[in-house]
Amino acid sequence: MTKRLSIITAAYAPLSDYFDETIRSVMSQELPEGWEFEWLIQEDGESPGLSSKVAALPNVRYSPNRAHTGIAATRNLALTRATGDVVQVLDHDDVLLPGAWQRMLPHFERPDVHWAVGQADDLLSNGERRGYESAIAFGEVPAGLVNTWAIEHEGNWPIHCAGLYLRTELVRAFGGWGGAPVDDDIIMFAALSEVVNGYNESAVTWLYRVHDRQTSKSATWRERSSDGRRIALQRIEAIRAVGLKPTGDLSNLSPGKTVRVGPAAKEAIGGAWWKTGGQS
Repeated sequence: MTKRLSIITAAYAPLSDYFDETIRSVMSQELPEGWEFEWLIQEDGESPGLSSKVAALPNVRYSPNRAHTGIAATRNLALTRATGDVVQVLDHDDVLLPGAWQRMLPHFERPDVHWAVGQADDLLSNGERRGYESAIAFGEVPAGLVNTWAIEHEGNWPIHCAGLYLRTELVRAFGGWGGAPVDDDIIMFAALSEVVNGYNESAVTWLYRVHDRQTSKSATWRERSSDGRRIALQRIEAIRAVGLKPTGDLSNLSPGKTVRVGPAAKEAIGGAWWKTGGQS
């Protein structure tokens, strides 16, 4: 049976200087046998301007917010449209290296792997690449290991969350990206990786672009630099206290089910929906 990859990209026109290179890197990928893909581009901002760049691209599903909602909400709106077994996080200024999908997606054929990440080099403004050694061992990563490492290193994670691949239904089960102005990906990943195993791939599969206008260098991000990580650490403590553990075969989760959403009944009858026993 064919499996599907859903790429989630939160885009923003005023900061889209490098989007063309991101597009080229996606369109040049080759899929492993038995896989297909969709690319969910969700554009933030009141004045969308990127649809013309992607309108003719195959397998792209574009949608504008028509409001400035921030990166977490933008990613979550894209997640509502995802029909794939696996979601991949890809920012609109980063670059996939050739063979990335062929290297990463086969990890999800293993029923005990629920997230995966490849190594990333920094892509500097002068075109040079700067590499790093992995802070944790390559191969399968037991549940909770990355969070224990983070606790021991003052709320810094050994996994680059901007390059994650995750089982779609687990992302939904853990609430999607965290509703915070910073580190929404760490907030989600900390909860998910606490209860399921992942995989740390040794190959460099993508480039993380470093430039002056990237979101993580904004004034808001600097001001709130510790808030998102504090939320993530609090989630870990809560999950450990409650003792959450998965049950069943998580590799057989079925995304893409049709969920019907009707009119908002509480608005239709003047906000007194509960008084009718839920009948409108």
